[in-house]
Amino acid sequence: MTPLLSDSLLSLAAIEWNVAPEAFSIGPVTVRWYGILFATGFILGYHLMRSVFRKEGKPEEDLEALLFYLIVGTILGARLGHCFFYHPSYFLEHPWEIPQFWKGGLASHGGVIGVCLSLAIYARRHPDQPYLWLLDRLCVPAALCSCLVRLGNLFNSEIVGRRTDVPWAFEFKRYFNELLPAAELPLPRHPTPLYEAGSYLLIFVLLWLIYRVQGPQLRRGFSVGVLLALVFTARFIIEFFKERQASHTEDTSLSMGQWLSIPIVTIGVILVIRSFVIARPEPSEVDAEEQPAPVGS
Repeated sequence: MTPLLSDSLLSLAAIEWNVAPEAFSIGPVTVRWYGILFATGFILGYHLMRSVFRKEGKPEEDLEALLFYLIVGTILGARLGHCFFYHPSYFLEHPWEIPQFWKGGLASHGGVIGVCLSLAIYARRHPDQPYLWLLDRLCVPAALCSCLVRLGNLFNSEIVGRRTDVPWAFEFKRYFNELLPAAELPLPRHPTPLYEAGSYLLIFVLLWLIYRVQGPQLRRGFSVGVLLALVFTARFIIEFFKERQASHTEDTSLSMGQWLSIPIVTIGVILVIRSFVIARPEPSEVDAEEQPAPVGS
């Protein structure tokens, strides 16, 4: 069978994905599905954290400040991660394009770094909400938000997989990754955004159940360690089915996403082990630790 005929048969068996990334337009303003799903993730996360704050007696008025820190940390970290992890030479030559995140280009590894740094600043200004306490609770909405963002990538027909003949292969009609020649675009590929979205949804359910069972007595660092270990292990595995996004890693055994995932998985495992090595505090100790120090102490 000729390669052309083989490709044609694979194309007939694939699921055609030709959804427009634009949801609707209001005058000159176009709203994209990615933006809707991204915003939905933060809105749902806000409501999840509000239930946590109510359950654990934290001031709900702090949630607006927390949301601000999260949005800024996510966007700045994800944008800088995309620019310097995946296309450093291009953005060093075109630095004026770095702030233009609305044109696309956000990296999850950079987003993790940005969120961790922004939360460190927030925690210093809110001593009743220690750093690891925040991370353990925010990891639940973070997993859900990551799931919705990957669905946004699906609507954008981006971060797609390699050619495949699996029955669930997608034919991405609108795939615009400039790293591939136009002749390759119609071929069936792994729907890797769906793989990631499904993985993150399962991780969200697991983390939410853990919190429901343990609540305020959650071991410090355990949930965020589980999140980092599982999310980036899934990311490492799914990368084998993706097209390479960073041209400077095309000739390496692992992709840029895999190289970046290894240290994050390691940190996650360390946090989980640490949470069991350090004794769980009694409720009275938790309350005392999370109270701000008296003035003049």
